[in-house]
Amino acid sequence: MDEERFGKCPFYTTQRLIQGKWAILIMHYLSDGPVRFNELQRKMPKMTHATLSNQLKQLETEKLISRKVYEDIPPKVEYSLTEIGKAFQPVLDSIRAFGREYISYMDTYSGK
Repeated sequence: MDEERFGKCPFYTTQRLIQGKWAILIMHYLSDGPVRFNELQRKMPKMTHATLSNQLKQLETEKLISRKVYEDIPPKVEYSLTEIGKAFQPVLDSIRAFGREYISYMDTYSGK
């Protein structure tokens, strides 16, 4: 039943596209330009190699990011946002603004 909503309901569609725990953070890191796999992993040390790989594959399948392999030795792989992935930037900006507002609210609420 829910799959019938994909491509019809904008909220369901977007939620499904960014369903992975790390999807938004990965897209944030890619918003400044191409990033290599190891660099992404360094930015997210609590994420395992396998989890990062799976999340990148999912985002690539959804056409939000692209993967470019360079035939260097050792091989070099870079990830970047696609055009439709770049269209997500205003959402990332809104998430950042809300996050900052929420952090400030919680600091005030907790008496910090």
